[in-house]
Amino acid sequence: MSQLFLIIAALFGGVAVMLGAFAAHGLRGKLADNLFRAFETGVTYQFYHALALLALALWIKQSSSPWLLASGYLWIAGVLLFSGSLYALALTGVKWFGPITPIGGVLFILGWVSLLIGAVKLGAVS
Repeated sequence: MSQLFLIIAALFGGVAVMLGAFAAHGLRGKLADNLFRAFETGVTYQFYHALALLALALWIKQSSSPWLLASGYLWIAGVLLFSGSLYALALTGVKWFGPITPIGGVLFILGWVSLLIGAVKLGAVS
């Protein structure tokens, strides 16, 4: 599982850099400010969670736990729903993508809670 998380972290990180550059050079001034900020928010959260997934993958190599695995899967789903819905909303203006974003946000939160539980159960917190 660690290798899968490393691969996805690398993909998410690389794509976040590309989308950030696309936004800065291709979308600035072409989107309404609120849509541009939504796109940037998607990039920011994608990048944060790519880094978190990278660290998690390295941790899982040392000590695995179903809670840590759940955390990784929740973050992956969170990026797809949270960031993906913001990209779709910004680029299409279709408002029904908006209600998907909070679902991704909840998945991010659940991933962090799962990480906390995994850390406590592994004795990482004393």
